[in-house]
Amino acid sequence: MLQRTLAQEVSATGVGLHSGERVRLTLKPAAVNSGIVFCRTDLPEQPSVRVHPNLINDTRLSSTIVTETGLRIATIEHIMSAFAGLGIDNIKVELSAPEIPIMDGSSLPFIYLLESAGIVNQEQPKKFIRILKEVTVVEKDKEVHLSPYDGFKIRLNINFDHPVINRGNQTFEIDFKNTSYLDEIARARTFGFMQEIEFMRSHNLGLGGNLNNAIVIDEGDVLNPDGLRFDDEFVRHKILDAIGDLYVIGHPIIGFFEGIKSGHAINNKLLRALLDQPDSFEYVSFEANEQVPNSFHELPKIA
Repeated sequence: MLQRTLAQEVSATGVGLHSGERVRLTLKPAAVNSGIVFCRTDLPEQPSVRVHPNLINDTRLSSTIVTETGLRIATIEHIMSAFAGLGIDNIKVELSAPEIPIMDGSSLPFIYLLESAGIVNQEQPKKFIRILKEVTVVEKDKEVHLSPYDGFKIRLNINFDHPVINRGNQTFEIDFKNTSYLDEIARARTFGFMQEIEFMRSHNLGLGGNLNNAIVIDEGDVLNPDGLRFDDEFVRHKILDAIGDLYVIGHPIIGFFEGIKSGHAINNKLLRALLDQPDSFEYVSFEANEQVPNSFHELPKIA
């Protein structure tokens, strides 16, 4: 299986969920082995940085790159999830502001954007990270695990004592050898509670949030006129987030991720713990597609 990038560049505009700033996003093809690179075109000299777990240094309600020089690229988890879902290895992401646009609160608009640009194979094999032994991080009532599995599977549990969330399952397991990221995960939107919005905005968070880009819940119901896309959209979105958080490592993971009340901070700590234990994983490539675990599908058919 070969590395993948875009056939041509593509752009969109939107607003940052937390900053409220309008932003132009441009996605560009990139060379083999260059990885996922973010660039701030609004800053002098247009600084850029290749994504890495050690650069996720702000996890307040999102995964945000903060470098030693103060360069910020905020709320990357949804677009990273889209890159993972379509198997994008190399891409340049240009931004005219410090935050990825929230779009509709899911990864689906990014999927459409990537597909409109076209996805192409490159001349070098794709590199995977295969989990060889379990790695775990536990913090109070939260825990996350990566363990060996011949494919990519996720089981995630959330725990919200709220009547709306209690209507659907709060645990969801998905094995990508049997089902599709695009069908089951990509449409799930981020969510927030009405009573938390004032607190968030007092801390300069959630300034761009509205009913068009997030599920908003009051004491007893969903405020969005069209309701939910899935009965268990909340836990599915947490899986979307986890996929994006894990892809910060730069390669698809061959393994099983399990999270209990997981979030951006503990997901990132899991990646750092994995990298700190070199005997817990190995880098692998496959010369023939039939050698690749079934979880990693061929390029989607572009209409």
